[in-house]
Amino acid sequence: MAGLDSNTPIPTEIILHSSSKRLEIAFDDGSRFFLPFEYLRVYSPSAEVRGHGRGQETLQQGKRDVDVVNLVPVGNYAIKPEFSDGHDSGLYSWDYLYMLGRDQEELWADYLARLERAGGTRDPALVPPPAPRGGCGHHH
Repeated sequence: MAGLDSNTPIPTEIILHSSSKRLEIAFDDGSRFFLPFEYLRVYSPSAEVRGHGRGQETLQQGKRDVDVVNLVPVGNYAIKPEFSDGHDSGLYSWDYLYMLGRDQEELWADYLARLERAGGTRDPALVPPPAPRGGCGHHH
């Protein structure tokens, strides 16, 4: 199970900072990371974001103002944030959170580059509405 490897640092402190929209997480190896809620949301480990295999990822847009409204512990190996946009299916294991902190600068730069290539936006007001599912889109 992810997060239970004997080499994985274990969190000693997890603090939600609602005003600055960041998750502060300290690990038993002395590392301390400040992870913006938007960053956590766009790198959610859920299938909705990551897909079920390489190349199936869904680029997240319009998440600049997202909040974490609740943080649910999952056993002794993960947390499950509940985001203000309704997303709540990502289980963030200790090793995944540590990787997000350690590689934050590189991952954030990669996200911004992918967003730019796609002509996407971080601004929720500029995200086009989702396409209708099935049918012709007309109401009869």
